[in-house]
Amino acid sequence: MQKTPIWLAAAAAFLISAPLAENASAARHHAATASHGHKAATHKPTQAAQKKAPALDQNVLQAEVLLDRAGFSPGTIDGRDGDNFAKALHAFQQVNGLPVGPLDQATLDRLTQVGGGPAVGEYTIQPQDVAGPFVPEIPKQFVEMAQLPQLAYHSPRQLIAAKFHMSEGLLAALNPGKNFTEAGTVLSVANVPQGGDDPAVVAQALHEHRGRTGSSAPPEQTAARVVVNKQNRSVQVFSADNRLLAFLPASIGSAEKPAPSGTVQVTRVDYDPTYTYDPAYHFKEQKIQRKATVRPGPNNPVGVVWIALSAKGYGIHGTPDPDAVGKTQSHGCIRLTNWDALTLARLVKKGTPVDFIG
Repeated sequence: MQKTPIWLAAAAAFLISAPLAENASAARHHAATASHGHKAATHKPTQAAQKKAPALDQNVLQAEVLLDRAGFSPGTIDGRDGDNFAKALHAFQQVNGLPVGPLDQATLDRLTQVGGGPAVGEYTIQPQDVAGPFVPEIPKQFVEMAQLPQLAYHSPRQLIAAKFHMSEGLLAALNPGKNFTEAGTVLSVANVPQGGDDPAVVAQALHEHRGRTGSSAPPEQTAARVVVNKQNRSVQVFSADNRLLAFLPASIGSAEKPAPSGTVQVTRVDYDPTYTYDPAYHFKEQKIQRKATVRPGPNNPVGVVWIALSAKGYGIHGTPDPDAVGKTQSHGCIRLTNWDALTLARLVKKGTPVDFIG
């Protein structure tokens, strides 16, 4: 698979100052524990998320892959013209001086210049992809979730989809009749940067070798600041010379439990974290009356990475449900797909300022 570093050589002050347009189409010891009062745990989709999905669009699929390569994440690549795709598309158009609106040929041409190459490639299922262990059903109650030895993937299909930043639905649509549980099966997959890298394995390796050391990016790619746009539901990462390093869709708080305001700082980065629920958080859906610690894994309530913020109880983290990012509310924190959370974690370090706007 093609591997392209995330970059964008355009100044992006306009991206923050201008309001973004709306929808284009309409077993080891873990020293760190993610424990916070506003985490994103089990959640119910909004009515919008429950609507019947539109048909697969090949042009949108191509654009989603190219946006991912250029550093404008559409979240989960699904081949459908939805809100997260629109936000990434409009951000790319604004930064590149293109008219903001639906996907057009001029935008596709510019995307191809930035990160061309085939949008879909081939991947052969590896033995480790199907070896497990897997957890087909994960309970919603933390007291029961805490009994699991790890919060592993549900299935090989979920694992492979995460490797290529795809929805399981798209993976299935591109591979009708294929057996996702058989090593050696050749699949059609999104040709994205770091394609083939399992976010859970990456997080485990960073936990083992880096712990809380924070940024693992080269100096020229280290974030000088992070902007969390609550109105647009996005996270934007900027370098010291104001280059946009990453644009990421996000679920950001709720009316009941809003995200912070103003400027805070990153205090630590925990890879492959455990999660501790405290009944003092008073999550309506939880019945437990004592603390419960959930073990690590890609289906942990905070995903594969926890970026702690100086605002007590708040953080930026991954999720077990990437399809819901940007479409559902959180318990105050900032929720990204696991692969986008890893992108951000490797760009920030202790002390990186995080500005909440909107």
